[in-house]
Amino acid sequence: MSGDFVTRFAPSPTGDLHRGHAFSALTAHQAARDAGGRFLLRIEDIDRTRSRPEFEAAIPEDLAWLGLAWEEPVRRQSDHMSDYGRALRDLAERGLLYRCFRTRREIALAIESAPHGAMEAFRGTPLPAAEEARRVEAGEAYAWRLSLDAASRVLCGFDDLTFIDRDRGEVAARPELGGDVVLGRKDVGVAYHLAVVVDDALQGVTEVIRGEDLFEAAHVQRLLQALLGLPTPAYRHHSLITGPDGRRFAKRDGAQTLRALREAGMTAQALRRELGFT
Repeated sequence: MSGDFVTRFAPSPTGDLHRGHAFSALTAHQAARDAGGRFLLRIEDIDRTRSRPEFEAAIPEDLAWLGLAWEEPVRRQSDHMSDYGRALRDLAERGLLYRCFRTRREIALAIESAPHGAMEAFRGTPLPAAEEARRVEAGEAYAWRLSLDAASRVLCGFDDLTFIDRDRGEVAARPELGGDVVLGRKDVGVAYHLAVVVDDALQGVTEVIRGEDLFEAAHVQRLLQALLGLPTPAYRHHSLITGPDGRRFAKRDGAQTLRALREAGMTAQALRRELGFT
């Protein structure tokens, strides 16, 4: 590896960072340092209903306390909605998206009612043009969903889609695991998968280092990279840090936030040692 190695830590400002975030950030930072590469910080704040300025302001404070440094400027997703809008329009104009008017409850019921678990993830179909136009005109809420059927036709199937996972080797992508994922909404714009794929390409990210809980996300993100003609980074999905009860840390665990640990007298050096970093 060399200076061409670029990785990132990309938290969402929907709560204070905790031990699990510290482990992920330290893992990515050390990988970049060992490779003589670059470490980026990205703020993934497209969830405007849950993102808070005070949580965003605390992120660099917590990371600096850990002893991390990153390149400037920091990319904030909410400042780049036009980038995601262009990608969304490109997919829509090519017939790869459709408007879905079903509620989350309706989708859950559709999955539950599928015979013998035939539909583990939601797969839908576009509405007739006249009905769709009527519902749009009426102002009904909808989501833009990626059509796996259309994507499969464009790519002649998914058999050639693979990605590198540093712990698993070459992995055959199975985007069908996620079904027809939401890529945008009428009211809030772009969704996570599309924003992340666009960001990683624009920032030249070559190594995505994140938690094991996001391994399945790599499958649909690999599909989006193929559809949009974007490069595919290598992935590493590290193990998750858990508490004494065996549950992974979450933002609701206030006592385990980096701010709380710092205020309780823990030093950054002690936390780094506890997490396995010198």
